[in-house]
Amino acid sequence: MVKIRLRRLGAKKAPFYRVVVADSRYPRDGRFIEEIGTYDPTKDPAAINIDVEKANEWIKKGAQPTDTVKALLKKVGE
Repeated sequence: MVKIRLRRLGAKKAPFYRVVVADSRYPRDGRFIEEIGTYDPTKDPAAINIDVEKANEWIKKGAQPTDTVKALLKKVGE
């Protein structure tokens, strides 16, 4: 199953995430199919940059966004 989820980067206690499309069997920070955005919760307000068109394309193909990604897409204005 293909999922749209966060991939954690950044230092300890300073997280930075990339929004990626990945097979659910791959590890959280492992292999992925495509990168469609970024999310930086350390900024105030949090910096969210997601290519909504690509996200919608993947959702139409059957990709399942995680709960966190769903909330981020809602904020971006899906």
